Amino acid sequence: MPDDIPLADQPGPVSVPEQPAAGHAWDTGMRRWDILYGIVWLVGLQIVGLSAAPNASRVVAIAAVAAMAPWYLVVGRPQIRSSEGTTSRRAVVYMTGLVLLFAVADLRAPNAWFMAVAILPQSYEVLPPRRALIPVITMTVIAATSVAYWDRSVTGAITAGALAVAIIAFTATFGDYIGRIISQSSERAQLIAQLEATRAELAEVSRQAGALAERQRLANDIHDTLAQGFSSILMLIQAADAQLAVSPNTARGQLQLAAQTARENLAEARSLVGGLASPQLQAETLADALRRITQRTGAELGIDASFAIDGTSRRLPAATEVVLLRTGQEALANVRKHAAARTVAVRLSYAEGSVALEVTDDGAGFDIALVSGGHGLSGMRARVDEAGGTIAVHSAPALGTSVQVEVPA
Repeated sequence: MPDDIPLADQPGPVSVPEQPAAGHAWDTGMRRWDILYGIVWLVGLQIVGLSAAPNASRVVAIAAVAAMAPWYLVVGRPQIRSSEGTTSRRAVVYMTGLVLLFAVADLRAPNAWFMAVAILPQSYEVLPPRRALIPVITMTVIAATSVAYWDRSVTGAITAGALAVAIIAFTATFGDYIGRIISQSSERAQLIAQLEATRAELAEVSRQAGALAERQRLANDIHDTLAQGFSSILMLIQAADAQLAVSPNTARGQLQLAAQTARENLAEARSLVGGLASPQLQAETLADALRRITQRTGAELGIDASFAIDGTSRRLPAATEVVLLRTGQEALANVRKHAAARTVAVRLSYAEGSVALEVTDDGAGFDIALVSGGHGLSGMRARVDEAGGTIAVHSAPALGTSVQVEVPA
């Protein structure tokens, strides 16, 4: 498998909670909000009960504050936790009912404004920032009017009015800030979800690419080794069969070559199964392996086959040696199958920073423009490209063929 194709790991979440045991932050926040609202409701209930006059007004005020608890539990809390958003009709109904209960309590008992500590923040939890200003302003005006009415002094009216303006201004500014934070958080949550989905898709694409690359590698290896080996064995057996009655010694030699090729094919098959490097390169150098397959090709075809080295032979990275060996095997296989050549020459040239391989024959040749490439040529090009090298094929009808490969080393 190419090194630049990563294995597909199971994608993890883009964001991981710092304390998974504590649950989602939203759930924790809701529990804290429930506690806060409960405390404010209990304190507010006591304040209203003590401040209201001991008559029907006290009963009405206490009933209004008491009704806020079930109204919150039945309507408000589910709305805050729901995914309907802040524009649903239920949110408007909830805040309308809450404002009406607050108005009844505050007009009967001025100190009921204390309930605004829990009510005002809810406006921004169930309504958009601009719509939340409506219940905020309404409750503030009600509270200021109630204070001014019960105080009945110019100073009290001015104080109540100034306090109302300050509360509205602060709430509007703070609410807008909180609204933008909530909006950005929602956008980021959507972005994280999209990123996690994309990561899962990329992992699947990576896995498929890795599998495809592995299948292609196996296809090339099987074509360059086992398939060509079997072709050689079949050709040698057919030649031996033809010579068996006429020249037993020649037939015996061809059968020995077939047996040797079969043994090499068996070693290649074991190598493919085990995912190892070529057994030929494990037992000998690249030059020795190329010399041996060149001589074997000459013996199989009964033609003049020569091998030469330019420069100083040296060990190369295993992947580079495999590319050069498989390319040489494929080029010689094409000579055996298509060229009908009288001679073939293989030259391995070592230079500083690169190694070149050239396979030349004087066979029939072909018109490159009319050849689609086939699996052999395309396999050679794929191997050489993967190694970062170049390959050139020169041929013409009746003028032979030359395959030139150069890879960095």
